[in-house]
Amino acid sequence: MIYGLFVSLYQAQYISGITKSFSFNIPVITIGNLSVGGTGKSPHVEFLIRHLKDFIHPAVLSRGYRRKTYGHIDVSINQNSHEVGDEPLQMKLKFPDIAIAVNKNRSIGIPRLIKDHPETQVIILDDAYQHLAVKPYLNILLTEYTNPFSKDYLLPSGRLREWRFGHQRAQIVVVTKCPHEPDEAEKNKWRNELKLKADQKLFFSRISYGTPYNIFKKDNEYILTESSQVILVSAIAQSDYLNDYVFPRVGSLTDYSYEDHHYFSSDEILKMINKYKSIQHHNKILLTTEKDATRLSLFRQFFDEHKIPVFAIPITVEFYEQDLFINTIKNYLLEFKA
Repeated sequence: MIYGLFVSLYQAQYISGITKSFSFNIPVITIGNLSVGGTGKSPHVEFLIRHLKDFIHPAVLSRGYRRKTYGHIDVSINQNSHEVGDEPLQMKLKFPDIAIAVNKNRSIGIPRLIKDHPETQVIILDDAYQHLAVKPYLNILLTEYTNPFSKDYLLPSGRLREWRFGHQRAQIVVVTKCPHEPDEAEKNKWRNELKLKADQKLFFSRISYGTPYNIFKKDNEYILTESSQVILVSAIAQSDYLNDYVFPRVGSLTDYSYEDHHYFSSDEILKMINKYKSIQHHNKILLTTEKDATRLSLFRQFFDEHKIPVFAIPITVEFYEQDLFINTIKNYLLEFKA
């Protein structure tokens, strides 16, 4: 109840106009959720970058969660996760030509980002749905197929950051990590389950995994086979999806799971290395996610000394009505008026 009261008071400041929300002369798209982690925000941000960059000049602003620095930082490929956070660095490594910055205060970070990158035509805010100091042009709300916000509860008894009715701020709602393409009956069921308004658009996305690659030698790929002896290292929310993908495709799987955004210790790295060395089979691999790779790379010297390659498996999202979703976003952008 205390947390719920705090949330209500915070939101009331902006709803009443006591505290001002800032809007900007270029479109701002927010991608976020009502719950704590696990819906796939960063892969959806990457999806927008990938499909908008040939149409318009996007830039990304993130908080840079769990970084060990302060203030506004323009992310470069030469920085590390301590400096800018794991997810912003992951995006920059994938899209080196896209402006990506970190700033805890988005209302200050947006004008700074525009000043530093005047070519910017649209800003994507990663995980800023609750940051009401910015009034976005387009709100995209994500909710997980197996854990929709409609069946969840406010912290600490549940995983919701704010009350369920917060979904009403979104123009687009995406049900993520879907196991299959929904038919019309299921789509209608979801609209009713989420209590969507008539003008809120509903889409469905799924996870797609790519071919693992060596994080220190990216042209070196690895194909998972039935003989693969895998040590899987993950510090992400909802890692079960990754385990469920890898397990039936390999000979054996040793799982090292940690809390989301976990920074590994030297002892933990040595434990992984010793486990790798103890496997006698020739076809063995230390596998992780691209997000975790940004933190594991802090220990490159350890892996190089022991001659152990580390492979990352790419995680992307695809939409079941992909062309419609992309065109919907583009149409919103074309209709923007400063």
